[in-house]
Amino acid sequence: MLKVEGIHVYYGLSHILFEVSLEVHPGEVVCLLGRNGAGKSTTMRGIMGLNPPRQGKVLFEDQDLSGKKPFEIARLGLGYVPDDRRVFADLTVAENLDIVEGVSKRKPQWTRDRLFEFFPPLAPIAHRKAGLLSGGEQQMLTIARALMTNPKLLLLDEPTEGLAPLVVKTLEEQISSLKEAGLTVLLAEQNQKMALRLSDRAYVIDNGSIRYHGTIQELRENDEVRRKYLLV
Repeated sequence: MLKVEGIHVYYGLSHILFEVSLEVHPGEVVCLLGRNGAGKSTTMRGIMGLNPPRQGKVLFEDQDLSGKKPFEIARLGLGYVPDDRRVFADLTVAENLDIVEGVSKRKPQWTRDRLFEFFPPLAPIAHRKAGLLSGGEQQMLTIARALMTNPKLLLLDEPTEGLAPLVVKTLEEQISSLKEAGLTVLLAEQNQKMALRLSDRAYVIDNGSIRYHGTIQELRENDEVRRKYLLV
């Protein structure tokens, strides 16, 4: 479904990603693991066209995304949950969802009512401004807003960062439910225990390069890779 082929991404003159390649197949949850600053978020931004690769290419369902704007990529079926949430603070929860309705021309799989069933804490606060929500509520809203675009593949960038353990557990259960519903997910995370429980395969990134790729069981058994690239 998603194929990233040797992309190089820059921030200005700074070379951040070096020939990053990865694949995500339909129905999988694939995690991208690495320490803070390793290049996880930049990889996500490169895929979504927010920081377009200067070399290499990104293919989604065999379509080259080169030169496409982020909104065009979203319309093709990629949903994106950034690491800093970015809710529309002055809009209510319901308005945050409604504003992206109709982004996709496909038959909608996710409606506001279905999302309130999927994220029960959001329903009672539907008319509260998003800027007044807790961190966990904002994260649920951001994921719900991405789902409202009816994605085929969801990019989740550090969804548990800065959240309390109980909220992390709730989000893990919800991401697991997305997998059971058949949604394909690329998950960038520092919380490797959670990511390994959810995922089918793993990529490990360090200093802007992919250092390892394998199944979850293979990574669990590879103490050298985890010690070298994942332990803080």
